[in-house]
Amino acid sequence: MDRQTVGSANRGRLRIGVRTEGRSEIVTVAGELDHHTAELLQAPLDDALERGQARLVIDCSQLEFCDSTGLNVLLGARLKAEAAGGGVHLVSMLPAVARVFEITGADAVFTVHDSIEDALT
Repeated sequence: MDRQTVGSANRGRLRIGVRTEGRSEIVTVAGELDHHTAELLQAPLDDALERGQARLVIDCSQLEFCDSTGLNVLLGARLKAEAAGGGVHLVSMLPAVARVFEITGADAVFTVHDSIEDALT
């Protein structure tokens, strides 16, 4: 499933792809995750959790920007996933995005992997 901004001047700034692999929901995030686009990521994360997929693997290899709103979506998903016995695993963060996580201390509460293969094991 691919999602794009609908009815927004920000069309295409964030693209989301979702697939299930075993007990993990892999969510690929591409573009800019900010206060204009965060709800586009919130929806598939909530959908996965509602379906019982509590192990969320977020592929950040194409995520170019993340602000505090985007970070809060991921932190909220982490809390919900952990409450359901799972977690959020971040994969392949680009340096600019990794820096946001480092500055805020959020890198200490997420499991970060170099590749999707590592995250799935």
